[in-house]
Amino acid sequence: MPHTETDGLSKLGNATKYTFDKPSGAILEAFPNRFPERDYVICFEHPEFTSLCPMTGQPDFGTIRVTYAPGEKCVESKAFKLYMVSFRNHGSFMESLTNTIANDLIALLSPRRLTVEGIFNVRGGTHISVRVEHTDPALSDSKKKALAELW
Repeated sequence: MPHTETDGLSKLGNATKYTFDKPSGAILEAFPNRFPERDYVICFEHPEFTSLCPMTGQPDFGTIRVTYAPGEKCVESKAFKLYMVSFRNHGSFMESLTNTIANDLIALLSPRRLTVEGIFNVRGGTHISVRVEHTDPALSDSKKKALAELW
């Protein structure tokens, strides 16, 4: 019997190969949303996120929180974890990597709405949070309002 939800997924159920310095949207995988007619919200929180400051090489620790209302696709969780780990030894400013994560997820999923938050630990006496918002511009105003109420 075919498993249409799992067709094309290569990471789930296979040996894990970690990449620690080459984040790429190609690591991410998606599966069909079985309920595209319904508005609902999915939230991923990765509380052990690490990357490197591109200037000093010092580690940045934080939490990446992704909240989205799916359209036709949902992100596969193991691929998402592997994607998050791929930033481990990658040098990037917090603002840049938060936007990169949002861009990669938007390209993969074409979500109705998406928020990516980077909540970074204090370093040098400063707490930094970055929040990226995206709403599908093709949605009607009433649909945008309905999705806003789910947030």
